[in-house]
Amino acid sequence: MTARSFQLWLKKHAPTLDRYIFHQLFIALLATTGGLAALIWLMQSLHFVSLVVDRGLSLRVFIELTSLLIPSFVAVVLPITTFVVSLFVYQRLAGDRELTVMRAAGLSPLSLARPGLACAIAATFAGFLLNLWVVPHSYHAFRQYEYQIRNKMAAFMLQEGVFTKVSDVMTVYIRSRTHDGTLHGIVVEDDRQPDRHATILANRGTMVIVNDAPRVVLYDGSRQVIDRKTGRLDMLVFKQDTMDLSSSRKNDERDADAAEMSLHDLLHPDTKQVAKNDIGKRKVEGWRRLTSPLTCFSFAMVGLFAILRGVFSRHGNIKRPLAAVLSVVALLALNLVLQNLASRNMALIPLIPLLAILPGIVCSAILFGPELRTGRNQPRTA
Repeated sequence: MTARSFQLWLKKHAPTLDRYIFHQLFIALLATTGGLAALIWLMQSLHFVSLVVDRGLSLRVFIELTSLLIPSFVAVVLPITTFVVSLFVYQRLAGDRELTVMRAAGLSPLSLARPGLACAIAATFAGFLLNLWVVPHSYHAFRQYEYQIRNKMAAFMLQEGVFTKVSDVMTVYIRSRTHDGTLHGIVVEDDRQPDRHATILANRGTMVIVNDAPRVVLYDGSRQVIDRKTGRLDMLVFKQDTMDLSSSRKNDERDADAAEMSLHDLLHPDTKQVAKNDIGKRKVEGWRRLTSPLTCFSFAMVGLFAILRGVFSRHGNIKRPLAAVLSVVALLALNLVLQNLASRNMALIPLIPLLAILPGIVCSAILFGPELRTGRNQPRTA
């Protein structure tokens, strides 16, 4: 369905007042979610600025890398922005007396809340799409891209006359670099084996990439190794040697993060490959993905309940919006505490979906229950 056909469908099936309120909610939701996600992206991107400033990473690669985190930011802030938008838009309608006019025209609480419910349901579906598909794929691409960059970075991060810390256990110094890429005057401090600290000196060398991993081929040098247990110095003189700069681990495989795993792998972890202490964390992460979108509906209902349930006040009423804000903050804090406890005691996991959907059900029952019961009890005419 195109945007034009969707607008035509709305004009045909949705009342004018519903379209009026829904338009304000939808535009505000897009602007608020986009702005807050951009702010978080800017703050989190500061962790990668050193790759550009200190290690010469191009701005294009920096933007490509950090932009892969944006879907995860949107998924985190979407329930909060849904609540803020619902509360703000309906509070503004109440402050401008528009809700008063709509009530005087005979609109019931369910009719007034219908655009907010539609916006909340749309945000809920968007949350499911993000949590179950977009975020795992984008975060997996981010981790893969970051791993490749850090592995290949040694090929261009070495600077003349500078001791460059390739990793936590390796430092490389080169005296000069020629136009053909040949390195001269190479000194390497290699501490990948804690008990055998090595110092490597080479007259010259060249950088090569083998299986996406940077290696340097050294010529006419020596390798001096100190055995920390015995204090003995061993020296090996070589004509040619190859050294890996990518990783201190024996293999080049990257450990998978829970955020990039599929929902099935999280809810049904392999007990042979996952530590016993991590099984609860994996399952809690899986249930968090399933229940986090439901909080979009619950938080929106808290905001709608705060505005539509109370009576009109000519001088304004800040108590109900403040109570709604404090309620959502309490729900967020309680959700974090419950997830932390459930990762240690998996018997508490069923409380996670209950906490996500129960506030929305309770607010809906109180707000719409009398109207629905009245409509059900009205006698049918022949």
